[in-house]
Formats: sequence, structure tokens, C-alpha cells
Amino acid sequence: MKAILRAGTALAGIVVAGSALAADLPRRAAPPPVFTPVPVFTWTGFYAGFNAGYGFGTNDNRRDSTVIGVNSASGLVPAGTTAVVAFNNNRTNEGFVGGGQIGYNYQFTPGSGFVVGIEADAQYADFGRERNRFQVVNSAAGVNGLAAQQVFNPAGIAGLDYFGTVRGRLGYAFDRTLVYGTGGFAYGGGGGRDFGTGVSSNDFQTGWAAGGGVEYALPTDSFLNFFRSSAVTLKVEGLYVNLDQGSARNGAFAVDNAGRTVTVNSPGVLLVSGGRQVRESEFAVVRAGINYKFGSY
Repeated sequence: MKAILRAGTALAGIVVAGSALAADLPRRAAPPPVFTPVPVFTWTGFYAGFNAGYGFGTNDNRRDSTVIGVNSASGLVPAGTTAVVAFNNNRTNEGFVGGGQIGYNYQFTPGSGFVVGIEADAQYADFGRERNRFQVVNSAAGVNGLAAQQVFNPAGIAGLDYFGTVRGRLGYAFDRTLVYGTGGFAYGGGGGRDFGTGVSSNDFQTGWAAGGGVEYALPTDSFLNFFRSSAVTLKVEGLYVNLDQGSARNGAFAVDNAGRTVTVNSPGVLLVSGGRQVRESEFAVVRAGINYKFGSY
């Protein structure tokens, strides 16, 4: 009997001791949840990209044909003969445009808010290829064309090989969608000797540009993100460009075989219609583009 009591007492002591030790062990509670904040998109940062589109002239008063009469005093036709030269001024300033741009944006408040920036672009332009196409009717049989090295449109209609702009941008971002206006300095040139005036080997013009557009930022893991940038953006933009040609040489339309420049005011030349009417190269551009943004998320 005493043995049974001693065994019971020992068992009770073990149970009590085990309970005390269990109370001293740390509790296995689940760790608190970890919240990772989702980054708020911002347009702040540098970017570079490419664009392509179509440009077209905006001044309708240049559509009238240019017609010029010449006689032998001009040096362009034989003695005792005359000729009529006609230029069709339709579809002069329109064609493909494409190039690249770089810029920087700053957004005042991430997410939605105002965005300011600056952008520079350089564009190839296929403008005015048809501007110097003409027809000649001679008064004498057996005489064809003009005795000239070059003949070009005296209206001063520009043909552009390239143009570019340096513009400010101001817009409002709705998270990943940016609506903006833009405006600033513009330049252009090219076309060789017959670039509007027929005198300069590479006429260079300056002026201004204004327009606007919409830009949308794709997710960072977009398949278009070839350069592992912080964002890829797609944009559609419209731009009006006005380049001042000046008028000092307007009216030149030929270089004779002796190398002299012939204008509509030269002896033996009569401007019948059209002619010296263009003082500016005006055109609009509609283009789409892609930008790769580097910098803040």
C-alpha cells in the first residue's frame, strides 16, 4: 500500500513539474503580416524614344498654279522666241516624317498632378518632292524646254529634308495617362539649291511650333521594354510648325547656262500668276511615338 502511495506522489510531482516547464516555454504565435507598399507611378525622369507620322501643308492660298512667260531677253530661250513655264503647286508640303526625341519631365505630385518638361526632337521629312515639277510650252517648233541648268518653283515653296524642335511641355497626369500641350522653337532645312529660293545650297529656316498630345505609360514588365527602363510610354501627338523663309530671294526660278540666277523680275520675264507669295513654311504633323523613361518609378 505504501508503495502505491509513493508511486502516485511521484507521478503527481512529474505532472506538476511538466506543467511548470511548459508555462516557461515561448509561445508559437504567427508572425505579424508584412505589408509592401505599391509604388505610385510618377512621370518624373529622363526619357528617349522614336516617332513616325505624316505631315501636310496648312496654307491653302498656295494652291494656285504659278505661270511665267519668258522671251529671249531672259537668256532662257533663243532669239525671237518665247515660252510659257507652269508649275502646279498642289500637294507640295506633305509626306512622311520620322525621327527621335529626348526629354525630361517633372511631376509635382506622384499619381495624379501637373507635369512640366522639356523635349527636343529631330525629324527626317519627305516634303515638297513635287514642288519643282513644271511644264514648258515653246512658241517655236523644234525648240523644247529652257536653256537652263536648273528650274525651280519661284513661289518659294519649301521642300524639307529635315526639321526639329525644342519645346516646353505642360500637362496633367491621371496616374499613367498624361494629357499635355507643347510649344517652342523650330528649325528646318535641306532640299539642295532648289529649296524654295533656288539660291542657297542648303537653306536653313527657324520659327516656332505648338501642339499637344496624349501619352500612356505601360507596365514596367511590358514586352516593349527592350532597354529595361523604369517605364515604356506610348504617345499620339499633333504639331503645327511655322518656319520663316524670308523674302530677300523669293522669285528666283532658274539658273541659266551661264550660271546666272533668273527671277520673275529679270528682263524678259513676266509673272502671269502665282509666284512670290510664300513667306513661311507652314505644315502640321500627326505622329505616334514610343518613349523609354529612365529615373523615378
